[in-house]
Amino acid sequence: MLLLGIDLGTSSIKVSVVDPESQLTLASAQYPDTESVIIAKQPGWAEQSPETWWENVRQAILRVQQSGAFDPAQIAAIGIAYQMHGLVLVDKDQRVLRDSIIWCDSRAVPYGEKAFGHIGPEKSLSHLLNSPGNFTAAKLAWVKDKEPQVYEKIYKLLLPGDFISMKLTGQITTSVSALSEGIFWDFKEDALSDDVFNYFGFDKDFIPAIQPVFSEHGGLKEDIARKLGLKKGIPVTYKAGDQPNNALSLNVLEPGEVAATAGTSGVIYGVSDQLVYDPQSRVNSFAHVNYATGRKRIGVLLCINGTGILNRWIRDLAGGGTLGGTGGGGTDYISLNKAAAGIAPGSDGLRILPFGNGAERILHNRIIGAHIHNIDLNKHGAGHLYRAGQEGIAFAFRYGLDIMRENGMSPSVIRAGKANMFLSSVFAEAFVEATDTPVELYDCDGSTGAAVGAGIGAGIFRSEKEAFRSRKPLQLIEPRNARVYDDLYQDWKEILHKHL
Repeated sequence: MLLLGIDLGTSSIKVSVVDPESQLTLASAQYPDTESVIIAKQPGWAEQSPETWWENVRQAILRVQQSGAFDPAQIAAIGIAYQMHGLVLVDKDQRVLRDSIIWCDSRAVPYGEKAFGHIGPEKSLSHLLNSPGNFTAAKLAWVKDKEPQVYEKIYKLLLPGDFISMKLTGQITTSVSALSEGIFWDFKEDALSDDVFNYFGFDKDFIPAIQPVFSEHGGLKEDIARKLGLKKGIPVTYKAGDQPNNALSLNVLEPGEVAATAGTSGVIYGVSDQLVYDPQSRVNSFAHVNYATGRKRIGVLLCINGTGILNRWIRDLAGGGTLGGTGGGGTDYISLNKAAAGIAPGSDGLRILPFGNGAERILHNRIIGAHIHNIDLNKHGAGHLYRAGQEGIAFAFRYGLDIMRENGMSPSVIRAGKANMFLSSVFAEAFVEATDTPVELYDCDGSTGAAVGAGIGAGIFRSEKEAFRSRKPLQLIEPRNARVYDDLYQDWKEILHKHL
């Protein structure tokens, strides 16, 4: 038997097929080949089409089968990882009512702030573990206020992974983990939050059936199975947000364990067995994939919206120019990283703030934009921009990790997949040195993590421990030059505080 994992990202869909016996990935595919569009009708807005997600999922599944590396008839379970916090609304016929307002959309901040003030900071943080902020509940409040004609047609509210599961199976379910990331869940009552629903005037019937993350969320519909070349009835046995799923894929499940990722956005995600929250609500606490009433597992999440998206922006902007320190040219990431490596730490004084992708939680939901400082037209080339961008992102991670340390999360090691920005030796070095924390790099990604999650949910693995029995790090990177990078970080931080 085999496991199929789907990772619904902001940029694309990736699917992988994993053999649970050998724990090897047999095949992977991504669709589309170019990065998906984010619709920005106004500054600070960010939307994507759920139907486009679905079409891309279908194409990715069909593409992975073209590899011929496995027998599709052997797929026994499906797992789904997805971009967190997105709002998907459907009517009684399971038709999408509007484009999804996704994670980096900032329009709902005022709604969340008013709810936070009404519920009260102490009660909100102790029960929700967060301010409603800019999460899914606040996004729904915006729809209720600004698009009443859409709101009155709502049958169910879904997170992005719930939507893909619905398209596969025809059944609509969700989980405590998903509801907590939307700020609908009261952790002290272990129930939907009366405070949130009463304040916003939401109907609790909007919420789908609540099931464990690791459980059967429906079986593959016959017509969909036929179109995808798969067996009817294959169960979806796992659905999780991308960051809890990334933690799962890195075997970060128990208190004190910490994961990181640096894709379009950047995240550090640690696990606690306490109902922890940041008094200033700069980091967020959600139910982890293995959360249960009698077994509290809280994922403490630090998110930086402006991460890989800055790296891509700089590449697209400066990729055709002279690569400082190399004398060559190119626009691919391998060339970019090589050019960055040719520049000394500190980028000859060039500093970049990466916060140009919406409201940043660690900056109290401010939108300060991205900034480039200290440009010397006679000295700095594209390579300096590349390195300064990656260092700026690493310094943003340090800034956020210090907040987590204030709240009792002090990792001795951080686990990450060797993917996205961790493919860059410059970024990996800057991250390790700036945070003064070793990093273990693993061969995994969101789609393989979702496949493993499906195996746990289907009972193919007898335990979570068994699911990771063969997992070993590819590389350990330890700090060697932390004092130098701390000086650089303090300079960067001084610039940041001038913008706050």
